[in-house]
Amino acid sequence: MAAGRLLLSFLALLFLSVSLLLLWFTILSGITTTSPLRQTYFLRADTSGISGARPISQWTYFRICGLDNTNCGPSRPGLPLGDAWDTDASGVPPELIGSYGGAQQVANIGTYGASAGWLACLGRLGAGIIGLVSFVGLVFLSVAVSLMTATFVKTRNAFISDGRSADLGAYGFGFSWGSWTAIESGAKRWSGSTFGNRRKSSGTAGSRRSYDGRRVKEEYA
Repeated sequence: MAAGRLLLSFLALLFLSVSLLLLWFTILSGITTTSPLRQTYFLRADTSGISGARPISQWTYFRICGLDNTNCGPSRPGLPLGDAWDTDASGVPPELIGSYGGAQQVANIGTYGASAGWLACLGRLGAGIIGLVSFVGLVFLSVAVSLMTATFVKTRNAFISDGRSADLGAYGFGFSWGSWTAIESGAKRWSGSTFGNRRKSSGTAGSRRSYDGRRVKEEYA
C-alpha cells in the first residue's frame, strides 16, 4: 500500500510538472521564433487595411505579432484586442470596435497553482499544502482558459463575418487546455493519495481498538 501511495504522489507531481511546462510554452509565445513557440498563438487574423495594423496579426499571451510571431509589439499583461491597430482605426470589424480587455491576464493565477507542485518535496505537510493549492489553481485555470477560449472564438467569428480570414491557434489552445488537463489529473491523484491514506489509517486504528477491547473482556471473564 505504501508503494501505491508513493506511485500516486509521483504521478501527481509528474502531472503538475507537465502542467507547469505547458503553461510556460503558452506564456513564452512571441518571445522567440524557435519552434514550438513560433507556432504558438491564440488567434491569427487578416488585419490588412486596418489603420496601424500588420497585414497578418497573431495574438499571443503578452504580445501581438506578425506572421510566424515576428515583428512583435511590446510585451503587455492583459493585452486589449485593439492593441493590434491604431486608436479609432478604420476598417475594424464592427463587433470589435470599443474597449476590449484581455481575459489572458486571469491565466497568470493558474501558473502559481501548477508551479507550487514542488512543495511536495516538503513531505507529508507539503503534500497537504500542494493538494489545496492544486485545487485552487485548477479553479483559477478553469476560469482563465474558458474565458480565453470564449474571447478568441468570438473574435475569430467577428473577423470571418467581416469577410476576413481568421483561425484559432492549435498550439496556443492545445498547450492551455493540456495544462488544465494535467493539473486536474494531478489534483485528483493528490486527493486520492492523501484522503485514501487517512481512511486507511482510521480503519486500522478502529480495528485495533476493537481487538484490544475484546481481549480485555476475555481476560476479566
